[in-house]
Order: sequence, then C-alpha cells, then structure tokens
Amino acid sequence: MTSLQRKILFVLFFISGSSALVYQIVWTRLAFATFGIITPVLSVVLSVFMLGLSLGAWAGGKAIAWLQKKAGASAIVFYGGVELTIALGAFAVPKFFALGEQLLLTSGQMDSVRYLVLSATILFSSILPWCFLMGATVPFMMAYILEQDSASTRSFSYLYLANVLGAMSGTFLSAVVFIEAFGFRKTLWIAAAGNVLIAAISFWLGQKRVSIESISREQNETNESAAQAREPVDARWKVKTMLFATGFIAMGMEVVWARAFIRVLGTQVYSFALILFAYLGATFTGSLWYRHDLKKNRSRSLAQLIPLITIAGLIPIIITDPQLNWSWGRHFSSQGLVLLSICPLCAALGYLTPALIDRHSGGRPDKAGRVYALNVLGCILGPLFASYLLLPWMSEWIALSFLTVPFVFFFMVFCQRLSLLRRAVWILVIGAALAWAFFLSLNFERLHLVAKKNLVIRRDYAASVTSAGEGRSKILLVNGVGMTILSPITKFMAHLPMVAHKDKPESVLIICFGMGTTYRSALSWNVDTTAVELVPSVVKAFGFYHDDAERLLTDPLGHIVIDDGRRFLKRVAAKYDVIVIDPPPPIEAAGSSLLYSREFYELAKQHMKPNAVLQAWIPRSRRPTAQAVARSLYESFPYLRAFSSIEGWGYHFLASMEPINVSDVDELVRRMPEAAQRDLLEWAQSTALRDYIEKVVANERPLSELLNPDPSIQITDDRPYNEYFLMRRIRE
Repeated sequence: MTSLQRKILFVLFFISGSSALVYQIVWTRLAFATFGIITPVLSVVLSVFMLGLSLGAWAGGKAIAWLQKKAGASAIVFYGGVELTIALGAFAVPKFFALGEQLLLTSGQMDSVRYLVLSATILFSSILPWCFLMGATVPFMMAYILEQDSASTRSFSYLYLANVLGAMSGTFLSAVVFIEAFGFRKTLWIAAAGNVLIAAISFWLGQKRVSIESISREQNETNESAAQAREPVDARWKVKTMLFATGFIAMGMEVVWARAFIRVLGTQVYSFALILFAYLGATFTGSLWYRHDLKKNRSRSLAQLIPLITIAGLIPIIITDPQLNWSWGRHFSSQGLVLLSICPLCAALGYLTPALIDRHSGGRPDKAGRVYALNVLGCILGPLFASYLLLPWMSEWIALSFLTVPFVFFFMVFCQRLSLLRRAVWILVIGAALAWAFFLSLNFERLHLVAKKNLVIRRDYAASVTSAGEGRSKILLVNGVGMTILSPITKFMAHLPMVAHKDKPESVLIICFGMGTTYRSALSWNVDTTAVELVPSVVKAFGFYHDDAERLLTDPLGHIVIDDGRRFLKRVAAKYDVIVIDPPPPIEAAGSSLLYSREFYELAKQHMKPNAVLQAWIPRSRRPTAQAVARSLYESFPYLRAFSSIEGWGYHFLASMEPINVSDVDELVRRMPEAAQRDLLEWAQSTALRDYIEKVVANERPLSELLNPDPSIQITDDRPYNEYFLMRRIRE
C-alpha cells in the first residue's frame, strides 16, 4: 500500500469518526426534547449507541469475507455503501423520534414505568441500525487494508488513531461552531455530507481495484498463524478480560467525572464537551504513542502499563485535592486542573486498547471485530453500573476509587513477572493512593461546604443533592451547583400569577420543585397543586427547608411528580389555571432551552384553561440571552407583561391568551386568601401587604426594552440560543 493510499484511508476514518460524534451529540439532545431530560433517556441513547458499535464490529468482522467472495468486489465498496447508508440516519432518526412521540401520545400511556419501557423501545429501534453500521466500518476497512497489504497486522491501531482524532474534531465543531451557527437539523446535514463524501471516495477506490484475489485463504491462514504465534493461548483470556474491563471502567469513570466536575466546570454544554474533548485528546495521544513505538519495533507490556493505569485512575482524586496544595497547580485554572487530571488514564488506555486488539487480531478483521465488540460491551455496562449502582450510594470520589480496584487485581495477576522489589514498590504506591482516595481526600463538595453547619447530602440515580445552612441562610445544591435559596422571589412566582388571574384559580402546575417554596405558597391558596421535579432527592430535602413540609406532603390537594417537566406535559391531558416555570440556573445550563423555547411554550398553552396565566422566571443574565427568552414568549402569547423581582435580580414574565390586568393593587390584595397573605409576608421586612405587592407590580418593564429588534434572537428547539453562545461571546 502506498503512502498516499494510507493517507486517504486515514482521512476517511477521520471524517467517519467526526460524523459519528456529531450524530451522538445531536441525537442525544433530540431524544431529550422528545422523551424528557432524564437519566434513563441518556443511558438508553449511550447504551444503544455502544451496543450498535459492538454488534456491528462483531457482525462486520464475520461477514466481510463472505460479502467479498459473494460479490467479487473490494471491501472498500461495502465500506462506502455502509457510510452512504449511515448518512440516511441524519434524516431518518428525527423522523422516527417524531413518529414515536406521536405513538406514545395516542396510546394514552400515563404510567411512568410503562412510558419508560415504550420510549426506550422507540429509542432502541430508531438509533440501533445506524450505530450497527458505524461499528461495521472498522472490520470493513481492515479487510480493505488486508487486500492492499497482506502482511499488515497493525491496521486496527491505525484506524483507531484516525477515528479518535475525528471524534475530537466532531466534538469540538458541533459544540463550538455547527450547532450555534446552523442549529441541530443542519448540523446533521453536515455530518451526513461527510458520510456521502466518504462513500464517493470509497467507490472511486473500489473501481481502482478489479479483483480481490490477493486475499487468498493461504494469506489469511498465514496471518492467523502469525497472530497466534505472537499471542500464547494462556494470554488470550488476559487480552479479552482487559479489553472488557478497560471499556467498562473508562466509561464508568466518564459518567462519574461528568457529575463530579460540574461544581468546577459548570453545567453548560461546553463543560461536558470539554470533558469529552480531553478524554478523546488524551486517548489520541496514547494511540499516537503506541504507533510511535511500533515504528521502533517495540511495545509496552501489560506489566508495564497496568501499574500506571491503576495510579492514573486515582489522579483526578489526588491532583484536585485542595489539602495537598500543589504549588504547580496555582499556575492552572481549576477548570484546567480537573481536565488535566483525567488525561494520564485516558492516554494509557489509548495506548493499551489498540495494542491489545492489534496483538490479538494480527490484522484479521474478523478477530478484531470480536475483541473490539468485547471492549465496546464493557463501554455499555460501565455507565449503567456507575449511574444506577455506584452514584446513588456513594460520593463521586469513592465511586472513582471503587472503579479503580479491578486494576489492583489485574496488577496482582498480570504483573507477576516483575521483580520482587518493583512489585513491592508498586504495591506501596498503589496502596497509599487508594488509602488517600478512600479515607483522606477532600472533594469539591466538602471543600465549599466545610464551613456550613447542618450539612445533609442525598444521592440518587439523577444527582447528588446537598442541603446546608440554618435559618434563612439555607442553600440547595445539585451536583455542587447552587440552585436556589430561601427567597421571597420564589413566593411571588406563585402569588403574582394567581392574583393576576381574573377568577379564583382552582389548579396550579409548578415545573421545578426546588426548595418547595413555590409549591408551599400555591397550597396556601387551598387549590389543587401539582409540582413536577426531575431529581427525587430534591423532593426528599423539602423538610430541611420548611418545618411544615410533612403536613404539606400529606395535603390531599398537593401532588408531587418525579418526572421531566416537558415530558409530563406531553403525557397528561390536564389543564391548569396557573402554570409556574422556574428552570434550574444558570440560564445557559445544558438542556435549559427545552423550558425556554417556543415549542415548549406552545406545549404549555395546550394545558392552560381559559384566562389561565403562565409565569416564567428569567434570572439575571446577559442581555442577548434574556432578549431571546423574551422573544420566544412574545411570539407564543398575545398578552405578555414583565416585572422586576422583589430583590431586583430577575424578571417575572406573565403570559396569557387573554388580557392581564394587575393595575389595581387593592383588588389584588382582596383576591388573596388570608393564608396566602400570611405566606407572602412570611419573609417580608414590611408587614403592609399592599406595599409589598406594589413593589413588584409598580416595577413593570416595557417589553420594548426586553426585546431585540432582530426577531431571530429567540430560542427554539432547533436553535438553543441560550446554550450555544461561544462564538457570539467571542465577537462581543
């Protein structure tokens, strides 16, 4: 194979990896919009993605030789056909999601468990075929390389290197450029264009080869014999065990990192993209290191790599521990430090994974497909294990330590050939690192709350929820990010739209429970009140913030639903007099646009009774972002009014299909039941209810000040203006 051919194949797999990551990112977000921003949806998407890659790699490795023989065509022709078919997924998956959503709505399923099963089935059937084809690209391209060079035994690592580099570019371009500039739909078109380009070049290369006689049975047997000679029978189980375990542990750790680092990196989409980019960048570096060693006819052994991997798994705990006060760490931002901490492990695994598969397969696509499928199978189970078994029961740092323990076992089993002195030194170092991680480390959560009294931490599959403080100084954090405080603003979120209602409201829906203050205020009106909250532990913390929580939880008029707010609206038929929306901060948080978009407001309108009032809270934010939210509301409702909050750091938007009259403050006071009046004044410095309400009503803001003259500055499901902003901020 010529140098030019190798470069062309590298570019093809680079584009393929880039398109695959774009699909994964956009499909995940479309799934959130369709089925709800909940952990099961994310887990299903990631698991199906990995399952498809695993099955595709296994089946592609078994089928490619038969396809070549049957059709008498080069393997790259089949590779091109697969890439061309993958491009169809850019158009088909959104259609399947929309169809599945309609099927769920018309089926009338109201039970959450049944809904989850049905939505998981739709996700599975919508995504799996395209991911299966993505998995088949590896053995198909390996077969083509074998056609061109029958002596090639290291083709997997070459393709792996190109694919990881492409995945890095796909992560960066989609998060930073494509989605902000073009939206989700056109970003998928760009990824599909990449697949079509690959297919065109592949078909051209296939035409250049008129026969495939060079991949004779004798050559296959030669390669297989050579691979078996390099890999003793007693070592094969080690390779398979390690490949499964490294996939399992690495992806499990990625889930834990994403949750543990939120306190430092934030909840923006760029934060998650940074973790993924660092993960892929370090993996690429490790793979490049392996390819460099191959050129020098050497390769690191398991005995050399496993001790390094064991220590590397604990580095995120040790290197970010503030107790150690690393002097060199002062030169890095806290964000850079946490990203740097995961790189050693990812680099070591980036070296080990292609090395093991090269060693086991000897260039054979069928053998490479089998063991690569085993590695990806570990990638499927690892996140599920971390999400549902580890994180609900232990802190993120303990979970990372727990995931590192299998490497200690591998060290004891696979590193027996090391000298006694080296083994003793490694055992001492690993033991000290584990002891520090399990018993002495001080994580971000404890660091920022160590001075707080009355600290309670609750964990579940969705998040770690921290409650701390005393009196009015209590705080609520989810995964280390501050959500809310005991503020009268959250009382006005309920009372303001209820007094603005023309008649006495009889039903209220609150999306996002928080500390439960708004829910408590709504119940003071003695009306049917439903609150929807995504994180179970947030509701369990209700009693921490309000002494009367136990009584309110047994109130027959109150109903608390653990669900995604948008999904709840899609699956119920109930209508309400008042709908209160208080999305979790910050306004740029990943997924938050699904509660700010025009499509969401259109959905909310379907659940509003005549004269109903919707209250949308917008916290203080950059002017263009607030303007985008205001525009989405303005385009959705014929009547819209905005009021600065009682504490002056955000806006209450009142929206309705009928005129909203709040000019007569005395009338507003008369509409409030006595219990509601007491509730609103609970934290007020003044006892004059009329003056207290007037502070908000008199501080109305003209819509002309809150709308951008450019009508395109708004939030839609396809263009989440508030979430993707980096290029816009750079230009400011």
